[in-house]
Amino acid sequence: MGVPVKPPASSFRLQRREFLLLAAGTTIPWNPGFAAATIPRIGVIGPGSGAASRSSLDTLRDGLRALGWVDGGNLVILDRWAEEHAERLPGIAKELIGAAVDVLVTAGTLATLAATSATATIPIVMVGVGDPVALGIVESLTHPLGNATGLALSSVELTAQRLRLLQELLPGLHRVAVIIRNDPGLEQNLLDIRNLAEGMGLEVVELEANTGRDLAFAFTWLRNDHWDAIYVASGPLGPAKRSEIIALAEDARLPVIYSFGQFSRAGGLMSFATNDTDLFRRAATFVDRILKGANPAELPVEPPTRFELIINLRAARALKMTVPPSLLARADQIIQ
Repeated sequence: MGVPVKPPASSFRLQRREFLLLAAGTTIPWNPGFAAATIPRIGVIGPGSGAASRSSLDTLRDGLRALGWVDGGNLVILDRWAEEHAERLPGIAKELIGAAVDVLVTAGTLATLAATSATATIPIVMVGVGDPVALGIVESLTHPLGNATGLALSSVELTAQRLRLLQELLPGLHRVAVIIRNDPGLEQNLLDIRNLAEGMGLEVVELEANTGRDLAFAFTWLRNDHWDAIYVASGPLGPAKRSEIIALAEDARLPVIYSFGQFSRAGGLMSFATNDTDLFRRAATFVDRILKGANPAELPVEPPTRFELIINLRAARALKMTVPPSLLARADQIIQ
């Protein structure tokens, strides 16, 4: 079984935060015409696989095309993916910086941290980063001050909605287990969950599960201790790890809500998440503004605005559960 979460040490995060605090009241010198002399080069970095990320990349291309930027024409996109090996991200960031990119687009928290660690001058458009202020990526959402801006991922309301969906699925819900990895931003995420659960009259236990062994122990203990449901607060993880969690949940006969739609599409019961297509479409707008001279330090970070509720009825049948019609009516996607 995983052990209760302890706040992880992160010297990088503290150093980054201290740098931004020292820089408060100043902005990075900016040259509005930096991309005018040559064809702009956009670097795209993500932790997943190139194949699985193709749709997101295509959405970014389409968004840029709608704004007058054509990949292979007046703009070049260089995409690099870590293929589920997060430790490769710092090297990928340095590779793209060495390729003289004008803007970096980073998918997720880990890719963004790798990029901000590698450069303090090249503009970074982050996509789907959980709490960029707490992580030290920006000074504030309204005034980033550094070289990164873009689209945040987590919000207290998003977490609250997941817990409400569990209550609607299970009217007698009382005890919810939270399974999470030791990801950047862990402390704030858990604090939000604790506060929300207390206000909703829910008992929660937090289990940090970073390995397959941790996961197996966690699900066995939760089944034997008769917990009502599980909230998997980490993700999207790689395909193998997603499949492992989904299989463990089915074996334990426990209903689970996930933070990323990939889980439900792979067989998990229910997910409520931001719409990735919308995030990458909006990222194109940030790239466009920067290429036209906007300073990322002065572009406010934006929250998610479109969400997806996905329900997998095959998983519900395996658990011998009946999903309330009210939930099915609100679902954006129902998997039979």
